Amino acid sequence: QVQPVESGGGLVQAGAYLRLACAASGSTFSSYAMGWFRQAPGKEREFVAGISRTGVSTYYADSVKGRFTISRDNAKNTVYLQMNSLKPEDPAVYYCAARITRATGVLLSQMRYDYWGQGTQVTVSS
Repeated sequence: QVQPVESGGGLVQAGAYLRLACAASGSTFSSYAMGWFRQAPGKEREFVAGISRTGVSTYYADSVKGRFTISRDNAKNTVYLQMNSLKPEDPAVYYCAARITRATGVLLSQMRYDYWGQGTQVTVSS
């Protein structure tokens, strides 16, 4: 199993960028599909971006498409979320999630993920 640990959150101005990282301890990181989710106060947790275990396939929520990029470095057991052009509606706690799978696609539903990090706070000032 893996234990995701997020980092990179913080306070930035609207229009700025942040890069989140999720380091996943444990072996066989390349066997895990990874995803980023976020939860704003008073709202349900929502899917942001996902990446297949090989890194070949990615998928984004419409709200972040064209601004956010998910990537992974299997040699470093790390998945990244590059967030550009941050908007006032992006603030949330961002969570990294993992699921071991033999499939090569992206997992969209949070119910499909088995392992979750503690989250990292992203705040955007207007």
